[in-house]
Amino acid sequence: MSLTFYFAPMSTASITEAVLAELGIPFDLVKLNISVGETKKPEFLKINPNGRVPVIVHEGVAIWESSAITMYLGEVFGVDKKLYPAPGPKRGEAMKWIAWSNVTLAEPASRLFASLPLEEQGDAETNSQEALAPEMKSSVIMEKAKADLVDYLRILNEGLEGRSFLIGEYSLADTHLQGIVGWIGSLGIDLKSFPNVTEWLKHCYERPAIAKLMEG
Repeated sequence: MSLTFYFAPMSTASITEAVLAELGIPFDLVKLNISVGETKKPEFLKINPNGRVPVIVHEGVAIWESSAITMYLGEVFGVDKKLYPAPGPKRGEAMKWIAWSNVTLAEPASRLFASLPLEEQGDAETNSQEALAPEMKSSVIMEKAKADLVDYLRILNEGLEGRSFLIGEYSLADTHLQGIVGWIGSLGIDLKSFPNVTEWLKHCYERPAIAKLMEG
């Protein structure tokens, strides 16, 4: 098996890092520095013309986008390890949450991140989007992003009602989504208003693979 993982610290590649840690499969790691433009170099753009991480290259095929990577790795490596459902309704449920996390939940989180003053954004590699124009960094935009996040976290909280994990048993859907929810918590959103979410996140953080990554 030939698997290469292109990674940058403090980026969405951390989600793929967690997925690979859960799966426990071997891979070659290529560490890139976003802040000095390594993802914009011609040699990397040949692999991902979007100039972003994460990317995996499996058996010579490049796969972009963290959600696509999680679903692909789940299908190829996760079913036998009981970390991803076999084809069927449970598979669809897992895919639903993975896609939702990137398409719906992460969108207002990105808006909120971009609206924060630079000193509150943390490491420059947290988000690879270009900085918003100063006039966009306004309280109106910030409050709208926060309101949208509250609405979407309520959906997640309801989805977890009566469940320890998203589809019942732990799966890579949880691995994927916990990375985004953890990031949202770091942006100043109070997760305590969503008890099912906070309990679920606690269980995710107790996973040995994720706990080890958080220690490092």
